[in-house]
Amino acid sequence: MSDETTSAPDRPAFRADLLAGKRILVTGGGTGLGAEMALRFARLGAAIAIVGRRAEVLEATARSIREATGARVDCEACDVRDPSSVERTIDTLWGDAAVDVLVNNAAATFTARTERLSPRAFDAVIAPTLNGTIWCTLAAGRRWIDSGRRGVVLSILSPTTITGRAFTVPSAIAKSGVLAMTRSLAVEWGPKGVRLVAIAPGHFPTPGVTRQMFSPGRGPSAPPGARNPLGRTGKPGELADLACFLVSDEAGYINGEMIAIDGGEHYRTSGAEDMLGWSDAHWDALRAR
Repeated sequence: MSDETTSAPDRPAFRADLLAGKRILVTGGGTGLGAEMALRFARLGAAIAIVGRRAEVLEATARSIREATGARVDCEACDVRDPSSVERTIDTLWGDAAVDVLVNNAAATFTARTERLSPRAFDAVIAPTLNGTIWCTLAAGRRWIDSGRRGVVLSILSPTTITGRAFTVPSAIAKSGVLAMTRSLAVEWGPKGVRLVAIAPGHFPTPGVTRQMFSPGRGPSAPPGARNPLGRTGKPGELADLACFLVSDEAGYINGEMIAIDGGEHYRTSGAEDMLGWSDAHWDALRAR
């Protein structure tokens, strides 16, 4: 997480108090894009709560954000796959101060030939990505509705909800399920003051997510950005800025929508075509990782 990945200080995209007075909960907020979004929210005046499974990582990220912004940053260890863990964590956070925005960022995925996947492998992706998002959304939604508070749920999805994607089928299924939840609850909860929106990011390199996860050895994969109409990958700050707008009051008439931010790549490719010609050796190398 660094200032280089966010909007340049001398060219801010938004006014400095855009999110002042809001408390934003980010799942999977200890690393990667979750941490980048949390930092950007804090820079725009929000109080932050980040949750994840690794307490030491959360504490380090929380400390870093506090030092960079002076914002209030709370962190709680939570396994989003477990509804009881989610309820305990939300109770703890809400007991301190109400949450105004939930960002469903926690997810899991890996690349594999679908016919070789075991039920346990499917569950390793479905449990955090779909089920965990459902548990967090319901926990926050119940509290907003019961207390008469307004709220916003932002879910981080994928262009696979538009194109599908070979070799990451459990993730495509899970993300598509979250999109269906977003659209459905936008109608059900909108009259109660709760908005649901989503972002479908393309390839955004971060220290924790690299192309090497998907391209082992010297497989036939193209360099990142090679197939993108803009000829590049995304910058984490670009995603963070879009997230800031969508959870702000300025986006108050956007409900039930998913916005793709991938340079238009999903109109050209799902990103998996280069793996159709992989040999068993390439798949073995990936599995060994």
